[in-house]
Amino acid sequence: MRQKLWRVIKWVGGGFLALVALFGVVYLLLPKGPRDPMEFDDPWHKERPMVEANSYVVVAGTPWATEAAMDVLADGGNAVDAAVAALLMINVTYGEAASFPGVAPVVVYDATTQTVRSYTGAGTAPAKATIDLFRDAGYETVPDFHIWAQLLPASPDVIIALLSEYGTKSFSELVAPAIKMAREGFPVHTIMAKNLDFSLVERIGFTFIMPSTAEAYMRGEWWRPIHYKDRFARPELADTWEQMAQAEQAVLQAGGSRQEGLQAVRDYFYKGPIAEAIVAFHEEEGGLFTAEDLANYSGYWEEPVQGSFGEYTFFVNGTWSQGIVVPMALQILEGIDLKSMGHNSPEYVHTVAQAIELAMADREAYVADPAFVDVPLSQLLSKAYAAERRAAMTKQAFQGMPAPGDIPGFGGVVDKTAVSYAHLSPDIDFAIGKDTSHLAIIDAQGNAVSMTPSDFPKSPMVPGTGLTLGDRMVQFRLNPDHVNALAPGKRPRITPNAVIVFKNGEFYMAYGTPGGDMQTQALIQVFLNMAVFGMDIQEAINAPRFRSYNFPDSFSPHEERPATLALEASLDTAVHDDLVARGYQIKVREDWDNEFGAVGAVIRDGNHLLAGSDPREETWADGR
Repeated sequence: MRQKLWRVIKWVGGGFLALVALFGVVYLLLPKGPRDPMEFDDPWHKERPMVEANSYVVVAGTPWATEAAMDVLADGGNAVDAAVAALLMINVTYGEAASFPGVAPVVVYDATTQTVRSYTGAGTAPAKATIDLFRDAGYETVPDFHIWAQLLPASPDVIIALLSEYGTKSFSELVAPAIKMAREGFPVHTIMAKNLDFSLVERIGFTFIMPSTAEAYMRGEWWRPIHYKDRFARPELADTWEQMAQAEQAVLQAGGSRQEGLQAVRDYFYKGPIAEAIVAFHEEEGGLFTAEDLANYSGYWEEPVQGSFGEYTFFVNGTWSQGIVVPMALQILEGIDLKSMGHNSPEYVHTVAQAIELAMADREAYVADPAFVDVPLSQLLSKAYAAERRAAMTKQAFQGMPAPGDIPGFGGVVDKTAVSYAHLSPDIDFAIGKDTSHLAIIDAQGNAVSMTPSDFPKSPMVPGTGLTLGDRMVQFRLNPDHVNALAPGKRPRITPNAVIVFKNGEFYMAYGTPGGDMQTQALIQVFLNMAVFGMDIQEAINAPRFRSYNFPDSFSPHEERPATLALEASLDTAVHDDLVARGYQIKVREDWDNEFGAVGAVIRDGNHLLAGSDPREETWADGR
C-alpha cells in the first residue's frame, strides 16, 4: 500500500515538475523586449529654466499635456479650455496616476470678476456603500484592488461644469488631441515605467485579479515587462471619448446650442451607454454602483476655503479635500522667525514638520465632507487658534501624531494604527498608482486654473471602455465615529487639492502637486522657499524637501509611522544627526525623488508671467 501511494506521489510530483519545466521553457521563448521604441527627450531629473512669458503660461504633469494646453491658448481658447485639454492629455499620458474619469479638484480665478471659485472634483460613495456592508464582509478598512473601492466618477462632471461656466470651445475640439495620442501612442516615460515596473509574479497576479486592467496596461502579455520609451496606446479610451464627442456633435449638427451639446456629453456618460456599461459591469462583478447613483451624481461650485500668511491669501478646495492643511500650517508658522533659522537647517525642518503634524492632527479630528460634517472652519482658520497650536510645539519630535486642538462640540475620534518604521521596507506599496498629477494655467486675459487630477488602476477596469474608476473609497474610514467615516452619498476627504494664491489682494499664483499626504507638505515648503527665503519659483521647486509620516496615512490601512521623517539625500547629509538627536527616525531617499511631490506653479508678477516645473517627475512648463 505504501509503495502504491509512493508511486502516486512520484507520478503527481513528476507531472507537476514537468508542467513547471514546460512553463519555464514557454516563458523563456516568449518575447520580452520592447515592441516599438520611440525617441523622447525625457525631462525627468533634468535641470530646467524658469519659464518667463508675456501672454500665457502652462505647467502640467507631462510635456504632452503642456503642449495640448499651449495649442488651445494659441488658438484663442482661455485657461479653462486649456485646462480641459491638458486634463484629457494627462489621462492618456499619465493614466496610471491620473485616470479618466477619476477625481479632479479644481480652483478657478476669473479675471473679469476678480473672484475665486472651487468645484467639487471628488465623487461620492454609492448608495449601497455602508460601513455595515464592509464590516459584515470582514473588512476593517476599505479594501484595495477591489471593485468596492470605486468612487462614483467625477471628472466628466468637472469637465462639463468648467466648460459650461467658463469655456469657449466644444468638448469635441478639446478631446481631439487626446484621442489622437491615445490611438497613436506615446513613449513610456520614467515615472510611468517606475509605476508599472512589476515583477513576473506581480504581472501574473495582476492578470488574474484584474484582467481588463492588465489588458490595458500590459496588453494581456503577463510575460513582457513594461519598457522605458516603448510605445504605449489607449485605444479603448479613445473609443469612449470618440463616442462622447459624437453625442455632442449630433446635437450641434441638429441645431442645438453649445450648452445643449455639452449636456449631451455629460448625459452620454452618466445616463447613457457608458453608464449602462459601468452598471452592467458592477452587477456582474458584485459591485455597488446603480444606474440611479450615476444619473443622480453631481458636483457643485463652492466658495473656496481661505487662510493667510502675511501678505498672501490662500484659496483651497473645500473640506472634502485636505487643502485646508496648507493655510492651517502656514498660520501656525506665521508667528515664528523662520528666516533666522536658516533654510532647511535642523531647527527649520523640525519646526515646519511640527506645524504640518499639528495641522494634520486637526485634519484627522475635524476635516471631512461639509455636506455630512459640521467643520469648524472659523476656529481652525483663526489666528488665535493658530497661536494655540503654535504653543503646542515641542523641542523634541512628537512621538506619534500630536493631539488635535480642543474645539468643543466639533470633531470625531482620532483613529490611527501606529507602525514601527524599523519593520518597513523602503518601498512599502505595490507600485501601480503611487501618484497623482497637476496642471496650472494663466491665460492672456489673466484667468487662472489650478487642477489636481488623480485616480489609479488599482480596481477592475470597465471592460471595453478604457475607464479606470479608481480606488478613492480607500480614503474613507470604517469607524462610524470618525469624521471621515464612510456613508452613502458622502465624499471621502481626498488628498488631491488645488491652490490659488493672492498677494496683497491680487492674483499671484496657481500651483499644486501630486503626492498623497505629501501634497500639502510640498506646497508649504515651496511657498516658504519663495516667501521667506526669496527664491524664484524654479529654485523653490528644486530645493531639497522633507516629509513627515507622523500621522495616519490617508489611504487604507491608514498606518502611522511615529516620529518618521523622509529626507532627500543632500538634505539628510546636512541635518541627519541633529534630527536623530531630536527623536526622529530618518528615511533617506535620493534627491528629486517623486515621493516628495512634483510641484508645478504659474505666477503673475505685474504684467510678467513666470512658471516652474518639478524635475522629480516629467512635469513641464511653457509660455509665450
